[in-house]
Amino acid sequence: MKLLLTLIAAALTLSLNAEAGDLTGTVVESMNSGGYTYLLIKTPAGDKKWAAVTKANIKKGDTATITNSMDMKNFESPTLKRRFDVIAFGMLGGSSATAMSPSGRAEVKKPVKVAKAAGPDGRTIAEVYAQKKDLQGKEVVVTGSIVKYNAGILERNWAHLRDGSGKAKDGSDDLTVILKDEAELGQVVTARGKIVLNKDLGGMYKFPVALEDAVLVK
Repeated sequence: MKLLLTLIAAALTLSLNAEAGDLTGTVVESMNSGGYTYLLIKTPAGDKKWAAVTKANIKKGDTATITNSMDMKNFESPTLKRRFDVIAFGMLGGSSATAMSPSGRAEVKKPVKVAKAAGPDGRTIAEVYAQKKDLQGKEVVVTGSIVKYNAGILERNWAHLRDGSGKAKDGSDDLTVILKDEAELGQVVTARGKIVLNKDLGGMYKFPVALEDAVLVK
């Protein structure tokens, strides 16, 4: 657990550089370790790039598409005892309910409208942004639709929630939730977690507000 927390802290403060987009190509190398499948993918342009997904049955010569990928710089796998200059964490294949714009935002094809979570800790996403200074370090409950999802990165699942509140122009319509539990793209969930401010993962992924150590509320 201590090693995991050290890896998470190092990745979040120093080495994570997230970029949007899918990675497609031919698998030229594949290996399994620590619950992940590591793939070296050769793109149609001839470039080669490492990717990691949750353990999957895929082998050399297969065609693979990594969706909703998140690039991580200087990632060291403790089970492989190997460091990758850049590796893309994401999901293997499958269809997506969203597309990514150049700005990195998920472009939702249909309007999202979700009821506010019940109880004294319940907040809409717009309320979380409006009250962020007072809520920092406190637990809140938020209900929303998952419009972007990256599973199994450093034993956490990364979701973007929207509930129809807030404004796209200032980003107050989209809340990053760092989940301990598993979920699915397009699923409506209620999550309880702690509000953190100014979480900087590098690149275009700089979150003024995030819900951390979140669990799903049934």
